Amino acid sequence: MAGYPELNFCPQCGGPLEDREAYGRVRRYCPACDLIIFRDPKVAAGVVVEEEGRVLLIQRGEHTIRQGLWSIPAGFVEYDEDPATTAVRECREETGLEVELTGLLDVIPGGGSKGEASFLIVYQGRITGGRLAAGDDADRAGFFPPDDLPPLAFGSTRRALERWRRQRRCEEE
Repeated sequence: MAGYPELNFCPQCGGPLEDREAYGRVRRYCPACDLIIFRDPKVAAGVVVEEEGRVLLIQRGEHTIRQGLWSIPAGFVEYDEDPATTAVRECREETGLEVELTGLLDVIPGGGSKGEASFLIVYQGRITGGRLAAGDDADRAGFFPPDDLPPLAFGSTRRALERWRRQRRCEEE
């Protein structure tokens, strides 16, 4: 996953880092404190919510990457948070809706570039409460028919919605 900024100083002792072969690949290494740097992927979680055959999307707001484009309610998993909890929290923060997760839809590799997740864990959910209102980093929130979606922000959103559409077709047959 390309796009990570290079680390030059040790996060543990502040010493300058060097490159070194470790565990089958070249990694950043601190000779001062013997720390090998492992670059961890950034994981996001989101939820596909369907109501009356339409899918819930949010329009990405100011100070977000891909501002003005649309995605499922989603966000980065906090270090101390379960991905399912993240999906529920992000939906509430971005749409005002409370959801209950009903299953796992997909795990999608992302670009991992600046501001984008390395992996997106996508759940399915159903509304249990709340009132639809854009919030947090969303400018708008609304439901869209599967064949008339607005411009989407991420390839991972497109893939999640394609999976959702395929699943719906199988259930309807």
